[in-house]
Amino acid sequence: MLSLAKMCGINTANSKVVRIAGRDILLVKRFDREKAGKKGYRRARMVSALTLLGAEENSKENWSYPALAEELRRVCTNPKQNANELFRRMCFNSLTSNLDDHPRNHAILAKDEDWQISPAYDLTPSVPIAVDRRDLAMTIGDFGRYANEQNLLSQCARFHLNHDEAKNIITEMTGIIQSSWYDLARKKTVIVRDCKAISGAFVYPGFSHEVQKV
Repeated sequence: MLSLAKMCGINTANSKVVRIAGRDILLVKRFDREKAGKKGYRRARMVSALTLLGAEENSKENWSYPALAEELRRVCTNPKQNANELFRRMCFNSLTSNLDDHPRNHAILAKDEDWQISPAYDLTPSVPIAVDRRDLAMTIGDFGRYANEQNLLSQCARFHLNHDEAKNIITEMTGIIQSSWYDLARKKTVIVRDCKAISGAFVYPGFSHEVQKV
């Protein structure tokens, strides 16, 4: 999933899978630490989206991508770039049914003075029974948490994107995921049985359904 996200133009944490004691182990390089010569490691400042949004861990009331985009615009050095990056991640989570996208799985990072959105991490496909609708953990747009193209576009301006720019990102990402996820998974040694088990997570039917406003 980290490799697939990188193919979709998302800044991800560096990772690799290694074989240890007969088991596959995912190693993810920490992005909040840097080697500081012989003195050990230099620690970067890091704040979760949960804190940035002033949200509660057990309440989804303030869990919102558009609100987070506006916080990024407020605190980050390059507001447009960071808001655009968040939009890509929101789209990726919708297209891959990553329903565990809660605010602790988003963060901002400052290695020096400037704050930026951290690399993406903890991306996991889910395969719910429903094929018509998937809801992310965070609000997407006018239609709440519904992981749907129309909903993704509904508040794209808050991510510093016009409708055509946002639509192009979604179209490009949809094509990459549809054409690449299976071959990439097999290349990463995911067995055929497991690929079949997760296949329903990618670009599910309800993503393109037309939504009627109530």
